[in-house]
Amino acid sequence: MKQIEEQLQQLPPKPGVYLMKDELGEIIYVGKAKSLRNRVRSYFRKGNNTYKTRVMAEHIADFDSIVTDTEVEAFILEANLIKKHNPVFNIRLKDDKSYPYIKITSNEDFPRIFKTRVVKNDGARYYGPFTDVNSIYKTINLLKDLFSLRSCKKNLLVGKPENRPCLNYHIGKCVGPCIAAIDSRAYHQLVDQVSLFLSGQHEQLLKKVEREMYQAAQQKNFEKAARLRDSIRAFKSISTQQKVMSGKNIDQDVIALAIDQEDNTCGQILMIRNGRLIGQDYYLIEGSKDETKAGIMESFLQQYYDQAIQLPDQILLENRIEQTELLEMWLKGKRGKKVEILVPERGEKKRLVEMAGRNAWENLKKELIRQKYQDTRTVKAVIELGEYLNLDRKPEQIEGFDISNIQGSDPVASMVVFKGGLPSKQDYRRFKIKTVEGPNDFAMMQEVVERHYRRIIQEKGKLPDLILIDGGKGQLSAAFEILSSLGLTELPIIGLAKKEEEIFLPGKSEPVIIPKNSPALHLLQRIRDEAHRFALSYHRKLRSRRLTYTMLDHIPGVGPIRRQALLQHFGSLGAIKKANIGKLKEVEGISSKTARIIYDFLRENLRPY
Repeated sequence: MKQIEEQLQQLPPKPGVYLMKDELGEIIYVGKAKSLRNRVRSYFRKGNNTYKTRVMAEHIADFDSIVTDTEVEAFILEANLIKKHNPVFNIRLKDDKSYPYIKITSNEDFPRIFKTRVVKNDGARYYGPFTDVNSIYKTINLLKDLFSLRSCKKNLLVGKPENRPCLNYHIGKCVGPCIAAIDSRAYHQLVDQVSLFLSGQHEQLLKKVEREMYQAAQQKNFEKAARLRDSIRAFKSISTQQKVMSGKNIDQDVIALAIDQEDNTCGQILMIRNGRLIGQDYYLIEGSKDETKAGIMESFLQQYYDQAIQLPDQILLENRIEQTELLEMWLKGKRGKKVEILVPERGEKKRLVEMAGRNAWENLKKELIRQKYQDTRTVKAVIELGEYLNLDRKPEQIEGFDISNIQGSDPVASMVVFKGGLPSKQDYRRFKIKTVEGPNDFAMMQEVVERHYRRIIQEKGKLPDLILIDGGKGQLSAAFEILSSLGLTELPIIGLAKKEEEIFLPGKSEPVIIPKNSPALHLLQRIRDEAHRFALSYHRKLRSRRLTYTMLDHIPGVGPIRRQALLQHFGSLGAIKKANIGKLKEVEGISSKTARIIYDFLRENLRPY
């Protein structure tokens, strides 16, 4: 406390962010403050603090602070630090869903449209998220049919047409940019129409397409006019399927919370674009116990809009929050124009908020049922596994190992951790094999097991309840030999052989057979498969990086500095290969001559990756 008191004396009365730490140095809470001095001191005063704050204060052994120029900067920094550290005492969005988006590329002469689950800051246009995966495929297929955009992944360049088009052009499914049947400007006009459609601006798009249809008819281009007529019919059909929520062409997000008696919390969002309900999303919220509804709503808004792609004109809330003005300033900075935060008390907007509230309760109930089923299944699997293996205690924490290499090339290993039957991804580890030459999986497994558990012993860390080795008797014996040398012979370890899904134990010739339909076996299979996936992805990454450097080394005039600049700019060999000369020239240190050399070399010597 003496150290903390001295630190409190040094805090400035300025805005900023503070990070509370426990005695192990772990960050347990991140907060923002208009005055760091006043806010941080309040945690150590007796009196008005909530029960949750008092409990947290008992765990505070140290704290850090970061001074910012404004409250808005503190607000943004707080959101980033919560996302990074996931502190146990903060309100946190529990988002294990990976929703797809529709992406329209921006770095191509003839942009493409496709589904993606990865949103990057690459200048492309993203639309979503879409909660129904089937609907996203239907939407993309419809858009391609209506606008005849290309489906291929070719790197098409203006002024460099190919000799012949694909089948889609012949059957009217593509406008043929590959053979210059359409110029870049006209193609981008089609892409702009797709953007209008995905933004929900159907009325504006309809008027535009109708004008083009009449112009085509006047010019006696009846084939184009007929295609546009069919597009108009399809637009109208889709528009009638989307529920009209407002007579005004305005973008709104409608947000409500559902909080049950056990403080389980769900945040619900209805997305209204141009007066039409186009989608909904919801998130379970952790760490909300003993928090006010206003406080939960503020944290929810902060974390949700920190990662949101599109911001609306208005955000409609069911309850008032304290920092409305600060949130509006932050959102205006992100969007570039004003975002209103309103709490409607009557009329159409109030009805929308009530609808969001009803959906929040329905989704909360659905998620609690799903969690209950999942918890029951995983708990049963853990208990059964302990019984089948005759363990002294339940295997609450299981660590699984796998090796990945091709004939000893780029050898790596992975360790995945499951706690309570569920993956704990923050505890996963990857290893580069350092001491083994050539294809020797046994020796590689020994190296990784020794490195990991020697470190745990040195740092006095927590040992698992069970170790799972991907492999049969040979891999298991190699790993157990290392455990014995470390004095860990009592640590339970098993090997899972893939062919018959047999489980081997050290010193036992006969395998343990677990029934194929047992949750215990399914748990082991999930751990084994996850370890394999994690190792394989790392192996591919290293192999791709090695091949990339090797190939780029052979380009005349491209040394280490230019090679590094290319990789930093594009991110991968595949992206470099797809780039045209103009894009290559954007890289620092790449002249027009060098760009032409790189462009020609990659097309002559490399296959697509």
